[in-house]
Amino acid sequence: LNSPTRYFLPSPHAPKPSKPTDPARSPAMESAGNDRRDAALGSLAVLPDELLCAIVDLLQPTDIGRLACVSSVMYILCNEEPLWMSKYLSVGGHLEYKCSWKKTTLSRLSLCSGNSELEQKARHFDGMVHLLYVCSICLVYLPIHTYFHAGFNSLFLYRRWYRCFTTLSSYSFDNGHVERKDDLSLDHFHSQYDGKGPVLLGKLAETWPARTKWTIQQLVHDYGEVTFRISQRSPKKIIMKLKDYVSYMELQHDEDPLYIFDDKFGETTPALLEDYRVPHLFQEDLFGVLDYEQRPAFRWLIIGPERSGASWHVDPGLTSAWNTLLCGRKRWALYPPGRVPGGVTVHVSDEDGDVDIETPTSLQWWLDIYPHLAEHEKPLECTQLPGETIFVPSGWWHCVLNLETTVAVTQNFVNQSNFEHVCLDMAPGHCHKGVCRAGLLAVPGKSVRDIENHPAGTMSAWNHNDMTRAEKRLKGSGSVRASNSANQCASFEFSDVHESLENQVFSYDIGFLSQFLEKEKDHYTSVWSPTNPIGQREAREWLRRLWVLKPELRGLIWKGACLAISVDKWYACLEEVSACHSLPPPSEDEKLPVGTGSNPVFIVSDNVIKIYAEGGLGYSAHGLGTELEFYDLLRKVGSPLINHIPEIIASGFLVYEDGVYRTVPWDGKGMPDVLAKYYPLELSYANSCFPLGLWSKQQFGMDSSTECSNKPIWPYMVTRKCKGDIFARVRDTLSKADLLNLASSLGVQMRNIHLLPLPHGEPLPKPEDNNVRDSDPPEWKQVISTLNGRKNNIKKHLANWGGTVPTVLIEKAEEYLPADMSSLIKFVKDDDGDSVYTFPCWIHSDIMDDNILTQRSLTDAKSTGDRDLEKLDAVNIIDFSDLSIGDPLCDLIPLHLDVFRGDIDLLREYLRSYQLPFLRGKSNNDIYKSVGNSKFSTASYRAMCYCMLHEDNVLAAIFGLWKDLRAATSWEEVEHLVWDGLNRYQQSSPTLSS
Repeated sequence: LNSPTRYFLPSPHAPKPSKPTDPARSPAMESAGNDRRDAALGSLAVLPDELLCAIVDLLQPTDIGRLACVSSVMYILCNEEPLWMSKYLSVGGHLEYKCSWKKTTLSRLSLCSGNSELEQKARHFDGMVHLLYVCSICLVYLPIHTYFHAGFNSLFLYRRWYRCFTTLSSYSFDNGHVERKDDLSLDHFHSQYDGKGPVLLGKLAETWPARTKWTIQQLVHDYGEVTFRISQRSPKKIIMKLKDYVSYMELQHDEDPLYIFDDKFGETTPALLEDYRVPHLFQEDLFGVLDYEQRPAFRWLIIGPERSGASWHVDPGLTSAWNTLLCGRKRWALYPPGRVPGGVTVHVSDEDGDVDIETPTSLQWWLDIYPHLAEHEKPLECTQLPGETIFVPSGWWHCVLNLETTVAVTQNFVNQSNFEHVCLDMAPGHCHKGVCRAGLLAVPGKSVRDIENHPAGTMSAWNHNDMTRAEKRLKGSGSVRASNSANQCASFEFSDVHESLENQVFSYDIGFLSQFLEKEKDHYTSVWSPTNPIGQREAREWLRRLWVLKPELRGLIWKGACLAISVDKWYACLEEVSACHSLPPPSEDEKLPVGTGSNPVFIVSDNVIKIYAEGGLGYSAHGLGTELEFYDLLRKVGSPLINHIPEIIASGFLVYEDGVYRTVPWDGKGMPDVLAKYYPLELSYANSCFPLGLWSKQQFGMDSSTECSNKPIWPYMVTRKCKGDIFARVRDTLSKADLLNLASSLGVQMRNIHLLPLPHGEPLPKPEDNNVRDSDPPEWKQVISTLNGRKNNIKKHLANWGGTVPTVLIEKAEEYLPADMSSLIKFVKDDDGDSVYTFPCWIHSDIMDDNILTQRSLTDAKSTGDRDLEKLDAVNIIDFSDLSIGDPLCDLIPLHLDVFRGDIDLLREYLRSYQLPFLRGKSNNDIYKSVGNSKFSTASYRAMCYCMLHEDNVLAAIFGLWKDLRAATSWEEVEHLVWDGLNRYQQSSPTLSS
């Protein structure tokens, strides 16, 4: 124990010393410790210390203080620094470290006692029950040497304490196994290392100002007051001023120290970007065609103390990375793709492919697992020195341990070598993601014995009888004796055995990996993993921009687009539609979909071909049917909206049979034969003019369980291309006057939508629907049923947004929402108690910045005298496939949050031109007479309810636009700040009394 690092972190050139005797395991002390433990814990003594610590971690701080009164051993468990570190990380926020994690946490929670005298003295536990009580109530902390007076020994706590106080400064430098190269040419790098293996590169940073300026002292001098993001194992965001973080580094003794890992340093401290440049070997980055806010995180400033580091992982999205060290020393360990490190467990969700890595900390792996690995199981290793740059190829596992206080900068990138791998990782599904990380361990039917370098004996849990299909996991290689209780939970098993791979050796070749894609998945519309580095919308935009801006790479881009969005399938559909309707064949520039929506959309000459794929056949068929009915209605009533939407040229269904695509034209009227055998409807709907129109959609269209949902049939529509560009692309080029003009135009057009008469026919609710009553208006029944269903599960509904909504608001959601959602559309008269209902109307449901086209033109020279002055001339609306009926306030949600970005001036201009009351019925006078001061009639309250119950995560936009609302303690605060402008409109609108 006098030279722990020489044993636990051996140099490959030094003889391995024998294992020293652990005093915590001596028989006399073990016996005494067990006696004390049994007496102090009673029946709880049957639980291991690590489980007791995990249970204590579930408690609130005040309860932990009370539990510490129970006994001396419980006092020790309740005062562990890792426990209080965990308590703080669960709170998050701006961190100011106060010498210990317990002090820091209690101070943050305003529970800190002013009495600190007891903390300075060692205490003997015999006869100290009263002292324990006082210490626990005051929530003070006794130092580590107090524990040994209790006559209590814990190997678990001792090992953890050892990791907190061990030093790595005596670790001897060695050359390791990773090659070191200087003056490497770009051609040599691509031929020998890019996509093939790691390499340590010298001299790349010799001329950087950062080589001399990025010392801890200088950084604190220049940026001490700047706030940086902190990396930690917590979903809560932790930030610290640099000067406070450096103070923490000097004071802390954590087994897994916090370290700065900030991907926004270029925004908060742009001067740091001037101190380095991307080395010439890594300047190709295909994500660079995206706008900064669209591209995934790609560069990080890293500052960390001794013992900190990054645990085992594969870089996000299978990107490659370079990391340049400016000061200190780092120890690296690396495994090639598909080789799971010992002690690591890979969890893969069979729903969306989300990959979660369960791994010990970097220090724990080096101390507890590395020494027990056989020589052939050990990773590639190296010690990185100041000024050196390490290259980590796509898919390589790596683990980093800081041997000293270090400062580094790193960037991830996509180039031609890893482009297809990045696209493959984006694709929905799970099998291919597991294979990319865990190799052939992820193939069902494979055992560890089948795979080289994965010895027998580590898969005993794989076939455990108690493990269900959704609970199985992939464990790392090696016979590891060290205990790691966190690795005892499980997650999944893959389906669809690939028999052809029975004797196959794992390969990181894209041809091999792509075999594991789930071919039946619709890659364009299926849910993507939340851990993908880029979202679906951004990915489609990225591929399209690459296609336009990098024509020399189109062969490669096409291959990647086939992996990520199955573009080859949709292009075959495009060719069939173009041939059927005598459209010009698509040119080379027109082969990729445009836009960011959920359905493939192609522009061929002046025509737009949209293929309905979202939601399966039932959903998409009703989307087309409702859209055709809507267009027909516009023509019948002569709505001026007809001048601001695309002209329909053709529509129908694409059918894939016997390896051939064919088209079946359909204008929305009557039931098409291609659907009749798959999708039977009630006779009343089948015989209607638009059997798949609005009312049918309300009852059947959302049902994704219909037996035809996975049939190879896709509706399509061909329209003339409207002039103008998508608003999302030109937003930043428009002046405030242009934006006000846009808001005014949208107000007029949304008024025209909301004034349209509903089609004849009123659907009845499904018999099994218990969320509606016979007294509810027929046209509202489906809406009420849906809202009530979400309201009944509101806590789960809000929790599904992954931390978007503050916990305090989730707890108050039920009391804020009405008991029955019909209250939002039903009002009771004051005189006789009769109910008055508002009318629903057509609503677009998806009026966002990518469904609005804007066009600029020259103003009238006679009126302005300036022939060169441009203005926003035309505003057109596209994509009506999500048309529904409901409260017109629902259309204000995407408008205000996405199009207007919360700008109250734009909302006010929209309302000025909208000029309709928010509550409409057979008699508006009856409605406004009956509502009185009911909160249900308040526009802001109803809008807030719709936001909370929305099927999309609109609350993320609210808390993103109004960041101060993260501290809100009531929904009324959110309602007032976001939607109060609606109430002022309601009070002043001249149409309210009409």
